[in-house]
Amino acid sequence: MAAASPLLSLLLLLLLPLPATNAIYCDEDDCYDLLGLKQDANASEIKKAYYKLSLKHHPDKNPDPESRKLFVKIANAYEILKDESTREQYDYAIAHPEEVFYNTAQYYRAYYGHKTDPRAVLIGLLLIVSAFQYINQLTRYNQAIESVKQTPAYRNRLKALEFERTGGIASKKKGHKQVDKKVEEEVSNEVELQIHGVEKPSVWRLYGVQFILLPYSIGKLLTWEICWFWRYWVKKLPYAWEDACYLTQTSLKIPASTWKNIVMGEVMVANIVRGAVSKYQRLNFALAKGSI
Repeated sequence: MAAASPLLSLLLLLLLPLPATNAIYCDEDDCYDLLGLKQDANASEIKKAYYKLSLKHHPDKNPDPESRKLFVKIANAYEILKDESTREQYDYAIAHPEEVFYNTAQYYRAYYGHKTDPRAVLIGLLLIVSAFQYINQLTRYNQAIESVKQTPAYRNRLKALEFERTGGIASKKKGHKQVDKKVEEEVSNEVELQIHGVEKPSVWRLYGVQFILLPYSIGKLLTWEICWFWRYWVKKLPYAWEDACYLTQTSLKIPASTWKNIVMGEVMVANIVRGAVSKYQRLNFALAKGSI
């Protein structure tokens, strides 16, 4: 929040016209003159002067429109002078009228800084950061996908799936290109492209969402720790497969994303091997049938 006030002050300085130093706080009037005081008046005298003038010019006491306008100025002057820091800034502005930028920045920082809700500032920052984070992740992911699609491995995978769907019969019809495009779209949707260091963008990984879910994440972590301690330290049960994999990953100091790619790679290799065996068996069956 401390960093938000200077930024807000700078923004206001850039957008708003700069008034004269003597017109920043109490317009064209002198805050002390409005209360009928001298500059060396103490806090008690300021309070008494305001109370006395409010009895005379308060809208509940005096319905005159001019008196009402004067009371607004008196109340503003009192708000400035009753606060020690604001009064100190006002006295500095009177003593140094040539420092227009500094005095204006101090005024807007004091005036708008107190009215800024820290929760609104935090929510705004999280939304902005999360938006930039998502755009960056999406851009990196799309670039990585396009790079992978240019590799021979992807093109070979595309041809293999096309061969599997068409049964190895190449169509020479006009619609062959449309079939190729359709197959490519299906491959893009079905094939899990494992790209090291780049994951598909997800709202669950955004800083804003993670901040909102922080209590849930902490509770989930504590529950996991308690269950682990009870299961393997107290009851001395054998490790489950997932937990054994976790211990292996942590012992070897392998990042979670790399470990996931290793596991998924093994699954993909197993699927390819099973597919190749199936094709080989079908081919042998077709040859045997043809020889008969």
